[in-house]
Parts: sequence; C-alpha cells; structure tokens
Amino acid sequence: MAGNYKYNGRMTYASPDRYGLLKVYARENRKNMTLAERVLWMSLSKKFLGHRFYRQHIIGDYIVDFLCHEDGLIIEVDGGYHSEPRQAEDDEIRSRRLENMGFHVLRFSNEEILNNLEDVEDRILDFLK
Repeated sequence: MAGNYKYNGRMTYASPDRYGLLKVYARENRKNMTLAERVLWMSLSKKFLGHRFYRQHIIGDYIVDFLCHEDGLIIEVDGGYHSEPRQAEDDEIRSRRLENMGFHVLRFSNEEILNNLEDVEDRILDFLK
C-alpha cells in the first residue's frame, strides 16, 4: 500500500486519498527549502552528526522537515508564523501525535539555525547520544 511507514515494527499510514498529494507537496518542499532548512540540511546531509537524515518525509498524514529513522528523531524548522497562537497550538498537537507514534520531535526556529548552528547541532547530538 502506498504510504506505508514502518517504524520499530509499527506501521503508520497516510490516508490513501491523501498520500499522492502529500508526495507532491514533499517533493515541492524539497525543491523549495527555506534558507534555514538548507543550512541545517547541509550539516545533516554530510553526516556531520554521524546519523542519516531524510528531508521532507511523509509520516502518517504529516510531512516532517527532517527524520532520522534509526533514532526516531524528527527535526522541525519553524518560521516566524509558528509563533502565532493558532499555529503554535497546531504545532503542539502535531508534535504530540508524532510522539504518540514513537518519535521524538525537536523544534528549532529559523533564527536559531541561522544565528547559532553550532548550538542547534549540539542539541541534536545531545538527543542522539
């Protein structure tokens, strides 16, 4: 079935009627990453942190910014609109749902990545240890 995602023996699915659309969005997101996403991806894709990451990956009905399969780590890069009350609430719900699937979610703002990449990398490494 298209959209299957296996993690630690558990299967999660994108709704069949949504998977095709999510796949298109994920592809577009990979082509049009924000500056902060590109900066973090350069670090993650070089295996600088010693773990393999995927970008714009479909999990259930979500597209996550970065995923490390081995460690069940999702990294989300948040632009300015994520600080708006409604979006912050939606992000919290999304994080809880992903955590209920067995993942751990780390969130970083664009500013954190662009102004202090070393600290962001340290926080990711702290989780991966």
